[in-house]
Amino acid sequence: MIKDKIINWVIFITLSFIWGSSFILMKLSSLELNGWQIASTRIFSAGFILIPFALTHLSKIPRKKIGIIVLSGLFGNLFPAYLFAIAIDKKLDSSLAGILNSLTPLLVIVINVLFFKAHVHFKKIVGVLIGFTGLLILSLSKGGITLNNFWFAFFILLATLFYGINVNLVSFYLRDINPIKLATISLSFISIPAGIIMWQQNVPLLVWHDTNYRLPILASVVLGIMGTAFATALFYILIKRAGGLFASLITYGIPVVAILWGIWDNENISVIQVACLGLILSGVFMANKN
Repeated sequence: MIKDKIINWVIFITLSFIWGSSFILMKLSSLELNGWQIASTRIFSAGFILIPFALTHLSKIPRKKIGIIVLSGLFGNLFPAYLFAIAIDKKLDSSLAGILNSLTPLLVIVINVLFFKAHVHFKKIVGVLIGFTGLLILSLSKGGITLNNFWFAFFILLATLFYGINVNLVSFYLRDINPIKLATISLSFISIPAGIIMWQQNVPLLVWHDTNYRLPILASVVLGIMGTAFATALFYILIKRAGGLFASLITYGIPVVAILWGIWDNENISVIQVACLGLILSGVFMANKN
């Protein structure tokens, strides 16, 4: 029991670091690439390296589950990747994007209760609300949502809704599917439309003909391989081990890492923001407490 919890927390922290670092990689990519190019390169890179494994695993998956697996790829990776990349390309603050992303656990519960008629323990709801309160204060302390960034902030909120849908899809319909097989098949399928868009956006030509694009494209490739392929497999493993709600609470760890990267990138952080991080982590602890 204790060993299982330790493993769950190790996965939790690892994913928080990987996905918290994704915002700085998107910011680096956006120096030369637009949002469509960043997201397409990210998803195509993630899916392309998994295609050989997906071909092996596909025959072992029940046919009635294939459609849900494809939906999981769309809601869990493809749509959010474009929404995040376009928002950050339009200069929405990367740490604010990380903060807004933390609405996911709240939306997981709302979708869980409204559409899956599931019972959620009161302590877990209180924990999510405590964490969200910390995130709200943290958001306001950094300037929050303004008229200038409203629509791009809405893109992030829409992405969190898709994440909430995906967590529930995996939790209720795909828990009997091996997480590695689930990740490889879902990402391989969505790499097809991503590859088409990447080609339409001339990314392959940019790699060969303009050296200025190579580092930003490399950042998107790393984002795809580590932040999507590897991290998605880990995430599905965590859902299977610890449940959808605890797995979704990773979005509380993500802004912590994103803000630390912001400090490294010469952004300022206040004592209030540090105090909010403590509030966020206390919410994670309560939501996970039996």
